[in-house]
Amino acid sequence: MAEVPPPLPAGCKRPLRSALHRTARLLAAILILGLMLRWFEHHQVYAPTRTHDASPTGLGRPFEDLTLTTEDGLRIHGWYFPAEPDSARARFVALVCHGNGGNISHRLPLAGALLDTGIAVLLFDYRGYGRSEGRPHEAGTYADARAAYRWLLARGHRPGHVLAVGESLGGAVAAHLAAHQPVGALILMGAFTSIPDIGSELFPWLPVRWLARIRYDTRESLGRVRVPVLILHSRQDDLVRFHHAEANYATAHPPKWLRELRGSHNESLGDTDRIRAAVEELLRHLGSQGAPAPPSDAGG
Repeated sequence: MAEVPPPLPAGCKRPLRSALHRTARLLAAILILGLMLRWFEHHQVYAPTRTHDASPTGLGRPFEDLTLTTEDGLRIHGWYFPAEPDSARARFVALVCHGNGGNISHRLPLAGALLDTGIAVLLFDYRGYGRSEGRPHEAGTYADARAAYRWLLARGHRPGHVLAVGESLGGAVAAHLAAHQPVGALILMGAFTSIPDIGSELFPWLPVRWLARIRYDTRESLGRVRVPVLILHSRQDDLVRFHHAEANYATAHPPKWLRELRGSHNESLGDTDRIRAAVEELLRHLGSQGAPAPPSDAGG
């Protein structure tokens, strides 16, 4: 018969229970800290607003109010502005992926500058922004851009005539789209190299590179892009420093251009004269090349 061990003395049970309680409290504290860090990261990356502060009618151009459906069944909102019917560039369309704050109503001046070049423009809101359903997250924003891209193809735009335009955080979204779908060109405005890079600059006292779960790695996507790349950035950008543009430019494959804008991070988007001139330069290049489609292995 097996021997039954004698019961622990009463005094031994208290230290055991105390150790278990301390372990439980430590695990709870770690869990709460982790949740707080994820909350902090999410709210630093995404700053959506639901209310529209301007109407597309203000551009004085025809437009279509759109509801697009994503791969995971969410409905996202957008505005499509067709090119002037007699424009020699009416076949081209800018698919605009906006930055982390506000919504598409704050990008109407940019849309106007792009329309002035004779092309069409599609503005769309990521999930959780404006009138779009859902809550933003990295994979979701990529899916939202793909939904807008599919709508343009269904509308009759050829892949080689789609210009993926990304502003700030949207630069990473547009670069990801251009790395995985056939497009005619990629335009980056005030774009950072990655969230860990910009986060470590903004919060040098935090181990951002170790903690970050949101990546938005623009530079990694640029390594896979094989279409013309136009990078627009201001040396006065006080949020995304100019060296991000230089690093993105160094990674991009030719043909590529780096053109300077004026003003701070948010002000540079209003430098519509320089934006218009740089996009005109890109369009002249595409026109002279016949806007060739990217290699057949660019899909995915």
